[in-house]
Amino acid sequence: MLLAELADTSRAVAATAARSTKIALLADLLTRLEPDEVVPAVALLAGAARQGRIGVGWATVRDVDVVPATAPVLTVGDLDAALEELTVLTGQGSAGARRARLSALLAAATETEAELIRRLLLGELRQGALAGVMADAIARAASLPAAAVRRAAMLTGDLAAVAAVAFAEGEAGLGAIGLRVLRPVLPMLASTAADVGEAIEGCGMSSVEWKLDGARVQVHRADAEVRIFTRNLNDITDRLPGVAAIVRSMPANSLILDAEVIGVRLDERPELFQSTMSRFSRQAAESPVDGQPDVEQPVVEEPVVEPVVDTELRAWFFDCLHLDGRDLIDETLVERLAALERVVGRWRIPGTVTDDPVVGAAVLDEALAAGHEGVMVKAVGSRYEAGRRGKSWRKVKPVRTFDLVVLAAEWGHGRRRGWLSNLHLGARDPRGEGFVMVGKTFKGLTDALLTWQTERLRELAVEERGITVFVRPELVVEIALDGVQVSPRYAGGVALRFARVRRYRPDKEPSEADTIDDVRALLPAPGEAAGTSGPDPV
Repeated sequence: MLLAELADTSRAVAATAARSTKIALLADLLTRLEPDEVVPAVALLAGAARQGRIGVGWATVRDVDVVPATAPVLTVGDLDAALEELTVLTGQGSAGARRARLSALLAAATETEAELIRRLLLGELRQGALAGVMADAIARAASLPAAAVRRAAMLTGDLAAVAAVAFAEGEAGLGAIGLRVLRPVLPMLASTAADVGEAIEGCGMSSVEWKLDGARVQVHRADAEVRIFTRNLNDITDRLPGVAAIVRSMPANSLILDAEVIGVRLDERPELFQSTMSRFSRQAAESPVDGQPDVEQPVVEEPVVEPVVDTELRAWFFDCLHLDGRDLIDETLVERLAALERVVGRWRIPGTVTDDPVVGAAVLDEALAAGHEGVMVKAVGSRYEAGRRGKSWRKVKPVRTFDLVVLAAEWGHGRRRGWLSNLHLGARDPRGEGFVMVGKTFKGLTDALLTWQTERLRELAVEERGITVFVRPELVVEIALDGVQVSPRYAGGVALRFARVRRYRPDKEPSEADTIDDVRALLPAPGEAAGTSGPDPV
């Protein structure tokens, strides 16, 4: 297939807000792909290359200025091969080699194709083809039930690979995809509740568990082999030998467990999130010294744990997806917790099962007194929805926070001169249209964090207008706030009130950020005074 066809479809998908139209456009293109084009094309249409990080940044893309081709000649396979070449170019002289290879690629591309390639490399290829839309498009193109495609994607975390199976093997092939020990699945996510009472009202009979402020991991065991994965499915087993040893000691032959890794002080109280995450370092990058207690030492890629401090890191387990040959992902939470009890012993996260808000509030008080950040409230009859943020899991924290994405930052003045300071914050559009700006803030930023933030945001910069630097939407930041209010200033119609930076979240992807619907849900009811008057926040 000519790349021009894929580029035209990408543009058409981005131009429509109708989910059904997006699915129809994508399905039509998918039916015209050759078998060896399915994986790269699905990955591209979902907004990323199948190779992952390519190693070509904004500066390289900016510096390549070539005359575009007048007629389309590039194929999907040509682009995939070029991206593969760019990925493996490393070492001395690699920057020049990448620039030369990119120049040749863009010179062979039409203007429309070149735009797609540039946006892909800069992480800006957001045309609304999110996982749910793409899964439904694959199902339509392959004449398969959408539920079968979605389930396979949930269990593999690889929609492009699922597409290849769907077209080659049909429903039988998808049905053969199941939980596999030592292959990670996407974690189930939680929505937010204002308090324990609201959470229990929504969930009914619930497991109310301490919410630890650490790093989410998924642990697999097959006999003596243990593998540990991050929430983004990266393998960090060799960085957590102590946790692996604990899992090997459990009375089971095969396991898949959900856990939280957290730093613990000598007095058995949890370390602050920034102290735990300072054990997770990015290769070739330094984190600044500790800032204020509520601001994390920032790191900017998938965290890895330094083995030298593993003795101070502890894993607490809260779910069991597989035990000794039996998959539990389709069982209720109460059944999964029973399996968990049999194997993890004292390493289980504390909690209780109740439908009484008073009892749930007491668990919250215990968690806070022990130094943790809140509780999780989970419906005992719920199934594990891998990769989904459902209403059957609710998180309750005393401080209202949202995980938002940095869209831009403004150069500071006065004592902040020379630093990128005022952050433009975006909530995710659940309909796949990128991010919706909901406010700005420079509060909560220490000098150390400002220094790191400026350096990192300059690496992500795509455009500068006046004092504002616009960046690729890759950094997730946790924002504390006092509420929200209706605002005509922003397209989403809502603005944050008294927002301040709590910490960066290197363990989260932009696709995991809170949505504009989550933010709007915090608006006061009609007639309530709080947050409805006064000047618009910025």
